[in-house]
Amino acid sequence: MDGILPLWKPKGMTSHDCVFRIRKLLHTKKVGHTGTLDPEVEGVLPICVGQATKIVPFLTNTKKTYIAEVTLGTATDTEDAHGSIVEQKPVTRPPMKQDIVDVLKSFKGVITQIPPMYSAVKVNGKKLYEYARVNQTVERPKRQVTIFEIELIEQQNNNSFKVKVICSKGTYIRTLCVDIGARIGYPAHMSDLIRTETGSFMKEDTYTFNEIERAVESEQQDNILLPISSGLTHLDRLMVSEELKEKVLNGQKLVKPDKRFTTDPFVIMYDDQVLAIYQTHPEKDDQIKPVRVFQVG
Repeated sequence: MDGILPLWKPKGMTSHDCVFRIRKLLHTKKVGHTGTLDPEVEGVLPICVGQATKIVPFLTNTKKTYIAEVTLGTATDTEDAHGSIVEQKPVTRPPMKQDIVDVLKSFKGVITQIPPMYSAVKVNGKKLYEYARVNQTVERPKRQVTIFEIELIEQQNNNSFKVKVICSKGTYIRTLCVDIGARIGYPAHMSDLIRTETGSFMKEDTYTFNEIERAVESEQQDNILLPISSGLTHLDRLMVSEELKEKVLNGQKLVKPDKRFTTDPFVIMYDDQVLAIYQTHPEKDDQIKPVRVFQVG
């Protein structure tokens, strides 16, 4: 059983909980997720099954789309609605719609973030949340992320509004909400979050656990798995002949083709089959070498 199961992750489960449950439902150990979602966040979580687990790092690195709710006036230690309040300020002068739009525009592009203390980022071999749980503070590493698009989609009341964000891997939406609030002039936190897209996978593509269970009961589980190629649409493709197919499946280095690639690594295919993921040889610019090779029946 090989393919990608586009799961709609429910609130109340960790990404690892989802993997564990799908392992039991599909009776297979080779299962992996493609980018952690916090327990109280719902949304698109592609799950790789079988050989598809080989592409987890490539799917993790794709753009993500979120709908986030920013609430002004209150900051928490976790930067979301589930933490302890650390700062409050009455919203006596609610921002106008244009004020919010102007602030959001200032976040578009490459920005610098400091990960929240309640996060899985490692410092000196320990995760930040492990320090936070024992009230230890450590210097957090700054990181650069990219906000490709950010827009106001709904102003709900005087102190909360929803934004749509398309961003790069590693973006902390909680921190983005806090920083937006600071630029408006108030402490803030992320009061709700939904991930609507991961790479090429959208909400409409996903299955809930109830739907997955029904598919398994009716022995239709293969029908809810998407092909491995669906998780690699963001990479260039090189179609090869039957003769080259065997060399690729044997993991051989090849002469670099004349084709101009916009991505490196890239996918090598024969007909509609993904054979491998290759990249330019790091020491021989005229050759390409395999990064992942798949078993083809």
